[in-house]
Amino acid sequence: MLPPLAASICIRVLFLVAVFLRTGTRVITQGDSASYLEPARNLFLHGAYANQGQIELDRTPGYPIFTALTGAASGNILLTASIQIALAALTLLLIRKIAMFTFPNGRAGSIASWLFALEPLSIASTVRIMPETLFLLFLVVVIERLLTFRLTSSLWTLSIAGLSLTAATYVRPVSYYLVIPLAIALAIACRNQRNLRWQAPAALLLSTVPLLSVWQLRNEFETGYGGFSSIVEKNLYFYQSAEVTAELHKISLAAQQSNLGYTDAASYLAHHPEQIDWSNARRLRYMHSTSLAILAQHRSLYLKTHLAGMGVVAFTPGATEFLQLLDLYPSQESMPHRILNEGILHSTWLALHDHPWDAFWMMSFEAYLLCLYIFATWGMRISQRSTFAVLTLVGIALYFLIISGGAQAVGRYRLPIVPELCVLAAGGLSSFRAKEKRGLEDPARRVTIPLA
Repeated sequence: MLPPLAASICIRVLFLVAVFLRTGTRVITQGDSASYLEPARNLFLHGAYANQGQIELDRTPGYPIFTALTGAASGNILLTASIQIALAALTLLLIRKIAMFTFPNGRAGSIASWLFALEPLSIASTVRIMPETLFLLFLVVVIERLLTFRLTSSLWTLSIAGLSLTAATYVRPVSYYLVIPLAIALAIACRNQRNLRWQAPAALLLSTVPLLSVWQLRNEFETGYGGFSSIVEKNLYFYQSAEVTAELHKISLAAQQSNLGYTDAASYLAHHPEQIDWSNARRLRYMHSTSLAILAQHRSLYLKTHLAGMGVVAFTPGATEFLQLLDLYPSQESMPHRILNEGILHSTWLALHDHPWDAFWMMSFEAYLLCLYIFATWGMRISQRSTFAVLTLVGIALYFLIISGGAQAVGRYRLPIVPELCVLAAGGLSSFRAKEKRGLEDPARRVTIPLA
């Protein structure tokens, strides 16, 4: 346990130091970080969970509260990043335990720990002021508690899984629907146990759904919008339906987003002057209904774009985030903007021709990722005695892969799949090591060298 744990902490600490020496906190807080920090400051300074004078609907309060409690909201960025390194260490220990549940007869626990310790996407996510690391900790708690429930049949254990799933959803709403397939899976898994076949899904639902409903009621009462997070409607409007429209008009997604006023609220109202007097809730309902109408009219095209987004999530290596954090990534103008539009082969050729060193790191990270998939496939094949554990891991991974597809897809959305990949790949690798060891110990394979 100790070597991979120490390696995980040292790698992330050294990477954080390197990032800080190269770029300070500028890149650590780039992108969406401000959208979490601003409502956190307003909540603790003014008692209002708001952003730019408006009630906050995009970001659920889990990660903003975390940034306030750990110092990022008040400017202590390195403290928050350091605490996230500690959370990654806890995640590693839980991944080790999950691997030991799934493959109890080998060294899968140790191997899974090493795989996660060295996984590039998890390293880069740890030092960013973004919710992925905290979300991942809650998610692996859910998985670990589900597997423990299978051994103990304890409803209390299942309730803890539900509470952790609730916390994860308040950090990132992407897990909002996960409780439904998990409850169905529990009912099927416990079908031969008269009481548990309804008590198990009930315990999970009762520890999740009421607490999630609290935030929806807050949104409904304060703004008239009854959803859990308005980012869903914005992604539908500015990404998923916009990508379909862009494909129909033979223009880029960025051009279509500009036509819709994606940049900011002022630009949106400039393109939709009839909505100036509308409430925020009414605008969100308009985005939702308009988007669904477009997607319903072009189902096959939407399916194509959604599957392409799933490919981005599954196979983007994550080297870009690494290089950007170290201020080594080339200018955006000299690199391919969207592989979906420019093609994988053409994008690869441009990167190799213009920036061979950066392309080397991208291909190295891609090779690591492909190896994880190969060994994970083998791990699923040899796991006959851990059917529930493997199906749980594969089912949760598929949920996040499917729900993260579409035009808004980026490589960092793969992080919730990383623990499952590490565990299953560890099972595959441990079986190879076991076969190699048996081969070395097989008397029939020993060679006797005669003495002179």
